Amino acid sequence: MPELPEVETTVRGLTPVLQGERLKSVVTRRGDLRRPFPDDLAQRMTGATITALGRRAKYGLIDTDRGDTMIFHLGMSGRWRVDPTELEKHDHLVIETDSGRRVALSDPRRFGSVDLVPTAELAAFPAFKALGPEPLGPDLTGAYLKQALKGRVASIKQMLLDQRIVAGLGNIYVCEALYAARISPKREASRISLAKLDRLVTEIRAVLESAIAAGGSSLRNFVHPDGNLGYFSKEFLVYGREGEPCGCGGTVKRYVEGGRSTFWCPKCQS
Repeated sequence: MPELPEVETTVRGLTPVLQGERLKSVVTRRGDLRRPFPDDLAQRMTGATITALGRRAKYGLIDTDRGDTMIFHLGMSGRWRVDPTELEKHDHLVIETDSGRRVALSDPRRFGSVDLVPTAELAAFPAFKALGPEPLGPDLTGAYLKQALKGRVASIKQMLLDQRIVAGLGNIYVCEALYAARISPKREASRISLAKLDRLVTEIRAVLESAIAAGGSSLRNFVHPDGNLGYFSKEFLVYGREGEPCGCGGTVKRYVEGGRSTFWCPKCQS
């Protein structure tokens, strides 16, 4: 599933194509993805001008001058294609601008979603109401985590994946950040010192920023809107490296928790 860096990369790829553009047509080529497209999507978006694009957690945001925001989630296999010469079977939403640009939302497995809400009511959107702070924003600090994790006996790995604690973090980047911070993913969340949490916040930001700079991680279906692959997967320090040597002299191990694989080095992550 595309995680925060992949969604951020997607938004940045769409921005020069759509921002400031008036929409000539908005066409849904099927009735639904994970759930139905909004009934009035075409009516409210056609003729509108895109004023801004952004991201909240793992969702992309497209604002219009009509006071609406289109919210998209890429699900397991979704991606936007920019200026496709021909539409394909899985291009389920197609947007064309007055200047002749075209973007198509392709989602073969149809686990993605598209919603349209008044921009002023974004905070009340069900998926956003309980979200924690953005990991790249100023509100995520070691002190915040110390308070949020107080009394929590679950592992730090599980807590970081809880979107109510931190918005947008996914399995790959949590594994990488915990490794870089030298914190065991099995460590009881409430028993981690403030100093280690400060370091963890620093490493979370560093890992995400590096992943965004590399265009994300092209695992399975994800590619950029321009068709290029992200190459951060070539920079993984621990994820997917079970059995390989760690620089500390230990060996990378893997275990499964909550249906997700966790990669870590028992020797240097305590």
